[in-house]
Amino acid sequence: MKKLKVILLILIANFYFAQTKQFLYEYITVPDSTEKAVHFSAIMVLNIDHEKSEYFNYEQFVSDSTIHAEIKDGSYFLKPPAPPQKRNKINIRDRVVKKSNSNTIEYLTKIAESDYLVQQNIDIKWKLYPEYISVLDYKAQKATAEFGGRKWTAWFTKDIPFQDGPYKFKGLPGLIVKIEDESKSHQFELKGIKNLNYHFVYPENTGNRRIAIPYVKFEKVFKENRKYPAIALKKRFPDAKYAEMIRGAEKNMLEEIKKDNNIIEIDLIKP
Repeated sequence: MKKLKVILLILIANFYFAQTKQFLYEYITVPDSTEKAVHFSAIMVLNIDHEKSEYFNYEQFVSDSTIHAEIKDGSYFLKPPAPPQKRNKINIRDRVVKKSNSNTIEYLTKIAESDYLVQQNIDIKWKLYPEYISVLDYKAQKATAEFGGRKWTAWFTKDIPFQDGPYKFKGLPGLIVKIEDESKSHQFELKGIKNLNYHFVYPENTGNRRIAIPYVKFEKVFKENRKYPAIALKKRFPDAKYAEMIRGAEKNMLEEIKKDNNIIEIDLIKP
């Protein structure tokens, strides 16, 4: 009987790791803490194979894939800006790559006009509880932790044997199928699962070289940009005749930043 159980576990492990598993999450967030009734949503993807996992925005992936195909066949041309998004939608360009058997993740993001590849060590200290709920018919156990200046409650299932989850969350003995912070400003819930029968590669379209930096340096760059968001514009247009235009742009940027006061890693904007 023991031998049969071992064989069964090996077969299950081979099934999960022999291909890319795709997990679709609904992400709901409240960007402005002064307008708690206004929330935004996005469908986020977590792809997991035997080497790594990759987390990204589904709509951004579709857009990047289209552009990548057009560049490849020579039909790409600069299009006019897209119309403003609906109030309940949010555009997320950031990606998170987690290597198997490593606490170091790669956080791909853009600040001003520069692309960054941020190296960050993630070691979340989880506390498990004998409490359970059902998510997509999976039995999920409760766990709590602190991360990024917030208290989180997660629900994970051992029936999906990946110690992973959406965004930067990881380290539980099963896939995180639901997680939210104490204020419910950021909520993720698993909505679907797919098998990909091909090797997934995210389409890269940026012509900019990514700047690789540790998380400590990224914090400094991030805070500096929130304080002086028009620095890149001033460098690009140093002529005095553009000064008024830049002042107007900076005023608008600062207004947007003021509304974006409830970010997921709230520690980044604390004094």
